[in-house]
Amino acid sequence: MRKHLIGTLVTSGTSATLALILIGAISACDGTPRGVVVNPSPADTCVNASAPHRAYVVVQHLSGTSVQKCVGFTADAIDGQTLMDQSKIQFETQTFSFGKAACQIDNEPVQFTKCVGANQPYWSLWVQTAAKWTSAQTGYTDVKLHHKEALGWHFVQSTDPSPAPPPLAKP
Repeated sequence: MRKHLIGTLVTSGTSATLALILIGAISACDGTPRGVVVNPSPADTCVNASAPHRAYVVVQHLSGTSVQKCVGFTADAIDGQTLMDQSKIQFETQTFSFGKAACQIDNEPVQFTKCVGANQPYWSLWVQTAAKWTSAQTGYTDVKLHHKEALGWHFVQSTDPSPAPPPLAKP
């Protein structure tokens, strides 16, 4: 821990305090300038960080903002349901004959009455392998992810004929 010297300057025989001198207050102990916020690396914020493997969830909102979460796991693969549950990203689903559909992720939409409404935005599902997104061919519960792979969600307009994937996960 760095010690700081606080002093009182005295001029012309007066005892008026002119200034406080703080030595070493220019930078934090790690060399980062004070007032600069450093986001921890994904590895530092990974759930189950001591596990040997990592998978990611990337969520891109209709506004374009995105969120990424990391989950560590020990088996050869992790399924989409477990990844979503452990990521701590808020989500709501509804079960249909084809499986579960995402109705709400990371509180978007704020409210919904129908999970998949006609002419309403929806959550498109993507899988990232080898730093490339592909549109999921199954529901998220059937997706199996391996080390450094990601499950991606992009909230898109129903009128978009070819929705783009979310940003690539940054391990």
